Amino acid sequence: MDLLHTLFYFLIAISVLVSFHEFGHFWVARKAGVKVLRFSIGFGKVLWVYQKNPDATEYAVSAIPLGGYVKMVDEREGEVKEADLPYAFNRQSLFARTAIVAAGPIFNLVLAVALFWSVLVIGETGIKPILGAVEQGSLAAAAGFVEGDEIVSVNGKTTPTWTEAMSVLVSSALDGEQSIKVAVKSFDDQQAVRMLKLTDKDSENPDVLYRRLGFKPWSPKLQPIIGKVLPDSAALAAGLQQGDLIVSADDTVMTDWMQWVAYVRNHPDVGVKLVIEREGVRLPVIITPKSVKVGDQTEGKVGASVYIPEELMKSVSVEYSLSPLAAIPVALETTYYYSVSSLKMMAKMLIGKASVDNLSGPISIAQYAGQSATMGLTPFIKYMALVSVSLGILNLLPIPVLDGGHLLFFAIEGIKGSPVSERAQIFFQQIGIALLVSLMALAMFLDVERLFQ
Repeated sequence: MDLLHTLFYFLIAISVLVSFHEFGHFWVARKAGVKVLRFSIGFGKVLWVYQKNPDATEYAVSAIPLGGYVKMVDEREGEVKEADLPYAFNRQSLFARTAIVAAGPIFNLVLAVALFWSVLVIGETGIKPILGAVEQGSLAAAAGFVEGDEIVSVNGKTTPTWTEAMSVLVSSALDGEQSIKVAVKSFDDQQAVRMLKLTDKDSENPDVLYRRLGFKPWSPKLQPIIGKVLPDSAALAAGLQQGDLIVSADDTVMTDWMQWVAYVRNHPDVGVKLVIEREGVRLPVIITPKSVKVGDQTEGKVGASVYIPEELMKSVSVEYSLSPLAAIPVALETTYYYSVSSLKMMAKMLIGKASVDNLSGPISIAQYAGQSATMGLTPFIKYMALVSVSLGILNLLPIPVLDGGHLLFFAIEGIKGSPVSERAQIFFQQIGIALLVSLMALAMFLDVERLFQ
């Protein structure tokens, strides 16, 4: 069921994002006077097609829903009827061809702006970025952060939720910034500015960086009461239910949830004798935490979350939204921010200053789709916006086969006054294909490795 859920939302996301990309090529091509033979969502065997008349564009849905294409009249791709020659792509001006090719990635970036805008207008609910106990020896401790600090902004960017604050902090560090300005306020609304100082090594891997930062969300002590029990979990197999109070584990009295979590972590694949209280009655239960690989360590997990009282949840939650007009510049700024961050990360990986572990392949991207959809509409829209930014930036890279590679050929044509020879284009396209295949193979390898971890 989880696999079908993940695949369903992954296909929705990819279909929307790729369709918008191809629609950019299609729309500008039509405006430039190029005849479009087919606009297809998906590759491979055509499952459905609509054509108004024999000279009109075919609109098709194909069997493999992992992309799409726009087929234009082009003498380089086959014989063209005499009447269609003026409408062939290759006969258009350099400006028109450049606009048609650039439209796909640009439309992805425009879509990202629209999606970020919708998130800002709809609003999102999250946990306030209030710090819990700061780890000694961490970057946060060195910068003077203390428990109770609420992060207001990072380098001037407002961070209303914990997720947003950590995302901007990590992104800023991965961008190579060695001094990050963090505005905070205390429980009594006292304002302060903390300066995080980083080194080059801190920006190589996001997981290592996050541990080095030493940030943890603030939370009061919670009773060890079961909230949600996950499917196919050790908690479900043991018969635990929502509302169960963990009284003791192996005769050790459990006084709060974090004590219970720590006990579970230290007992992977080991039967634990529990005493629980359910509706005033104490019951014995045996539970065996599942073994899970976390980094280099093996930890126990039972697959159950803590029960949080509604009043407490309200006190640490925040709802953030903007008016439709006020959201426009923020959506533009957010798209620009993530675009620049993507470019910087790609450049750092290219020169070896960032780990290739930052690459996400189709398996990871699909997992993020399922996870974000489970969290709600707003997180899923945000996920689509981030992937749309990545698609736009990736396709603008000057690699033959990608849109950016064609734009590079057009730039050379503009400088030398004549098109790049077909032989040279084919040669560099072969190199581009080899690079992309290698990159995809590496991303898939990392995905599979993460699955086993």
